[in-house]
Amino acid sequence: MFTPSRTDVRRFVIEAWQKRRSGLPASALETLAADVAQLHPEYHALLESGDEALEREWTPIAGETNPFLHLSLHLAIEEQLSIDQPFGIATRFSQLMARNHGDRHAAIHVILECLGETLWRANREQKPLDAEAYLACLGRAAGNPNQT
Repeated sequence: MFTPSRTDVRRFVIEAWQKRRSGLPASALETLAADVAQLHPEYHALLESGDEALEREWTPIAGETNPFLHLSLHLAIEEQLSIDQPFGIATRFSQLMARNHGDRHAAIHVILECLGETLWRANREQKPLDAEAYLACLGRAAGNPNQT
């Protein structure tokens, strides 16, 4: 299994963004990463800052969001949606889209919040990700509190 380092992930996103800005050919995954970065103009200067972005730390205690974590979670959600795993996420996404008046990015951000919470719990409890809890969070967010 491929387990990229923090630097590998950051470099990948930066290079995908550089290819987009330069009009260079990109792989499907690089294109997706650049598409996600495009949705976040607040991160563009960082992605163009080079090595500074590779070394910077963001801490929740300081009230900061790690842009690379945020973009990586976006990519993970896109993969989950493309294969409907965990099973049912595509249905929850459709419900979230309806609830967010067709705003795909807003719906993805709702999923991102649930995924972040589920990952945090798994890490805290030293257990695998609880797909049922993840889907239940999405069901509640979509206005279906009894949906699992």
